[in-house]
Amino acid sequence: MCEDGWLNLSAFPYPFVFVDCLYVSLRTERGIQQTAVHVVLAYDMDGCKDVLGLWINEVESKHAWMQVFDELKSRGLEAIGVLSMDGVTGLEDGARAIFPQVVVQRCIVHLIRNSIRYIPRKDWSRLTKDLKAIYGAVNAHQARERFEQFQKDWAIYPGAVAVWQNNFTHVEQLFSYGSAVRKVMYTTNAIESVNSIFRKVTKKGSFPNEDAVFKLLYLRVQELYQKWAGRKIPNWALVRNQLLMDERMAKLMEHYDTTY
Repeated sequence: MCEDGWLNLSAFPYPFVFVDCLYVSLRTERGIQQTAVHVVLAYDMDGCKDVLGLWINEVESKHAWMQVFDELKSRGLEAIGVLSMDGVTGLEDGARAIFPQVVVQRCIVHLIRNSIRYIPRKDWSRLTKDLKAIYGAVNAHQARERFEQFQKDWAIYPGAVAVWQNNFTHVEQLFSYGSAVRKVMYTTNAIESVNSIFRKVTKKGSFPNEDAVFKLLYLRVQELYQKWAGRKIPNWALVRNQLLMDERMAKLMEHYDTTY
């Protein structure tokens, strides 16, 4: 058990890593404070889930995430294939500062949530349907065509359109991979599910110190490992085959296969 993150990592890359934060109530000299717990979940080369660690900082920030990535690298993490995240400012640059070759993927679900804030509730269903037609397109060319139409159809709501204009590169890069890989990388639902389980025990009150937070969440992590034991991500064989179509990912997988 490490001082902050918990697992001593083997020296191999992870094809998919998901990052997210939850907040817990911590008693301090200044009273009860909402403190950020940074969580990192990964899928290993065999398609199994792995919680790489938990870190506590006052707030979620680029600096805090850089410390997390730096520690992961120092503990043996060679490389990250795809890093899926929400829209924390600076997180993308922070990740690339430590893992220069990583592909950073913005969560499409978070982008949808951000864009519907700019439109009336009565139009939410139509907007999400049009957006699904874009990120669910057959290929990048079709996605770009549908996005062009989307910008015209929803021009009356420039705020909603701007969300996608500013992040369309994250939609386009999805089509560098097969549909099975896209299904894994385009959302942070996997780690949000883990954090939802954590919140069931952290929302009941405040903690006297950081150690109390780590001990309670460590127990939840052990319960998750028992639940996940022997279970692979659905369609993992197909995901692995589609990853081999990407030169960078193929090299990571080849290194793992020859080493282990």
